[in-house]
Amino acid sequence: MATEQTGTAPAANASSASHPSDATVYPILIAVSAAHLINDALQAVIPASYPIIRDSLHLSYTQLGVITFILYFSSSVIQPFIGAFADARPTPYILPAGMLLSLLGILGLAFAPGYWTVLAAVVVIGIASAVFHPEGSRIVYLSSGTRRGLAQSVFQVGGNAGSAMAPLITAFIFYPFGQRGAAWFALVAVLGIALQSWIAGWYKKYIHQARTARKPKEQEDEGLLHKKVIGAIVIIILISFARSLFGSSIGTYFVFYLMEQFRMSIPEAQMYLFVYAGAGIVGTFLGGPLSDRIGRKHVMLLSVLGAAPFAMLLPHADPIWIYPLLLLLGVINHSSFSVTVVYVQELVPGKVGTVSGLITGLAFGMGAIGTVVVGAMIDLTSLTTIIIACSFMPLFGAIGFLLPPDRRKRGTMHEAQSTAEGTGNG
Repeated sequence: MATEQTGTAPAANASSASHPSDATVYPILIAVSAAHLINDALQAVIPASYPIIRDSLHLSYTQLGVITFILYFSSSVIQPFIGAFADARPTPYILPAGMLLSLLGILGLAFAPGYWTVLAAVVVIGIASAVFHPEGSRIVYLSSGTRRGLAQSVFQVGGNAGSAMAPLITAFIFYPFGQRGAAWFALVAVLGIALQSWIAGWYKKYIHQARTARKPKEQEDEGLLHKKVIGAIVIIILISFARSLFGSSIGTYFVFYLMEQFRMSIPEAQMYLFVYAGAGIVGTFLGGPLSDRIGRKHVMLLSVLGAAPFAMLLPHADPIWIYPLLLLLGVINHSSFSVTVVYVQELVPGKVGTVSGLITGLAFGMGAIGTVVVGAMIDLTSLTTIIIACSFMPLFGAIGFLLPPDRRKRGTMHEAQSTAEGTGNG
């Protein structure tokens, strides 16, 4: 458990009138959530294209797994490094620059003539996403005030809403228009550039204000080196990995399972995934505020273990029962996503970018590696066998009992100043 911060309340009270960190800045919070929606919607274009490019480019399940791996690796594994750089030297206008990369990647995907060109476009889109997430999480942290669970949930709802568009993109864009339908999303990227430029302006102003305050370093360094904190972060990464592997397996391969088992068309199968993703939006929104009331650890345990029985029933259900199972899975499984991020941010408040990148980045990248293995195992065995095996993954969340209790009541101003001012120290 992070050590208690002392002596911070007077400083917070003295400056609360002139500094915005004790109040929730809803316009910025909503704007960065909308930017998250756009970022993840553009990223969702890639898995949405799978049923089309598998046939047009004659790809195997292993190759689809490699595309997923490249996407998650480029968008996730490098996030801790970008976050660490931003902790030392925040660069607000890196946000619209990242969205410009997304624009280039989307156009590359739309006109890619072969498999290797698709991979190149995926790398560009992934790097753009990696640029956004650590700084996006930091902006949410700085604008959240005392409602961190709620704020992170609002942010993640934007991302989940973007990801949830993948089945609709498949059904209404790729299915009728083919691969070149992706070009329509260039307009979405242009909108994202404009929105993130405005957010970057607020962020730049916030950094300037934060640099006028002294940065308390001792508690931050102590928290970073505390063995219990390091152990808790490792456990959270492992839980996030298992959740990511389960989610990416559902998102990548379950549509093919439905098509194979029940002879569904592509649009029919995609609607099942849309139910799962849509329920995930609800779960994400509920989880954060609930954690503000009952604690981060409690919500995480309820989420990972509560999802297990429904996940294990899923491969054995008839089509009519798959809908409610996916609905429940989506709500329960996603309810802890934003909570795990806030839990780790509160353990190490001076390194928000780094630890956010570790959870939203590294853990998901590890899940992507697992997705490649899952694809290879499907090719070696059978789709049904591996889908059944994947249904047991949520049980891994039982290691969450080893987590230390979280501290939700701490000096908000003290943390916001140290967070923003990794800012001025470089």
